[in-house]
Amino acid sequence: MYFCIQFIQQKKRKETVLDYSIIIEKNPETGWYCGQCTQLPEAMSQGRSIDELVKNMKEAIELAIECRKEELKSIYQNRKHFYRRITVNV
Repeated sequence: MYFCIQFIQQKKRKETVLDYSIIIEKNPETGWYCGQCTQLPEAMSQGRSIDELVKNMKEAIELAIECRKEELKSIYQNRKHFYRRITVNV
């Protein structure tokens, strides 16, 4: 299962929106949901429900961003990409 988390960070009246995708798996033995961010592999967490997992993943991603702040700043600072979601029926 894939899930997208959107962050809005406010700095000096500017908003930076960062989208991160996470992979969610349910552990059949414990029933807990485990997640890992595809763009930040060090961001992993778990939760008893998907809502709890998403909350925990947001915290894990925020911590990973804080640890890699300078590296990520140089990557995202001058990007000129546009993203659009599309739906494909198969």
